[in-house]
Amino acid sequence: MASVASPLSVIRPFSALRSAAGAGAGVGFGFGFGIPPRRLFLGLGASFLDQLRRMTSSYGSRSLTTLAWLKQGVSPIEQVLKDVEWPDTFPFKDEDFRRFDESLDSLFYSEPRFVTHIDDPAISALTKFYSKVLPPSNTPGVCLLDLCSSWVCHYPAGYKQDRIVGMGMNEDELKKNPVLTEYIVRDLNVNPKLPFEDNSFDVITNVVSVDYLTKPIDVFKEMQRILKPEGLAIMSFSNRCFWTKAISIWTSTGDADHAWIVGSYFHYAGGFEPPVAVDISPNPGRTDPMYIVYSRKKAFA
Repeated sequence: MASVASPLSVIRPFSALRSAAGAGAGVGFGFGFGIPPRRLFLGLGASFLDQLRRMTSSYGSRSLTTLAWLKQGVSPIEQVLKDVEWPDTFPFKDEDFRRFDESLDSLFYSEPRFVTHIDDPAISALTKFYSKVLPPSNTPGVCLLDLCSSWVCHYPAGYKQDRIVGMGMNEDELKKNPVLTEYIVRDLNVNPKLPFEDNSFDVITNVVSVDYLTKPIDVFKEMQRILKPEGLAIMSFSNRCFWTKAISIWTSTGDADHAWIVGSYFHYAGGFEPPVAVDISPNPGRTDPMYIVYSRKKAFA
């Protein structure tokens, strides 16, 4: 087993965040200023970090880097959620979900962005993953929900179901999405309630947006409620983001830490199987990384 550092033990320097978030067409901070000084690990004390080190002590203390992936042949991302001993209570505080820009998200997303927020190899890797795990196209009775959706879902070409719902922030983007059969405009940071019946969806997807949720446990509880028994929730993310709108605990930590954070959302929401992390990065260290954390609703939640 590859040796992996404790989650949240490595703070990414802001220079790395700047290059990760700002590179590539259509991706950046959305503003013309650099990253100002900022307090790291808001709300996280030494006692909690010690607890996390004990939690993952079997993985050793190597730095979570692309170099570790290349040398060991196994991604640290895929180790971080194995045999986790979760703290008894949700370990994060309200301040961990604050953002540098606390203005209304509806203003930030008021103008449509017909761009992709990860590069083409990452998109291809995600689409390939979807092709393996989504129900076959045109399966009777299958319903999908794409949370934080926009003008593209990255599903396989020609993918169709009787019902594919998109929920996002910009109506112009949602209208352009050819996969959707219906859409809803909603700011989940204002109202995390999902307006659907219990046990409605077979699959819920979310692409490079979990890092913007300020009420993630509320959202994940709602996801669990509306998924059918054994329904699948797929959270995908990279190292790209609108830095000013991503939550503090995300911008202060690294990729493997992010997998642990998303895994914790599934765990503390309740009613999910143990989450699994997968590294589908097509060219580690050369193109955008791409990670998945997924889980299924328990059959008898």
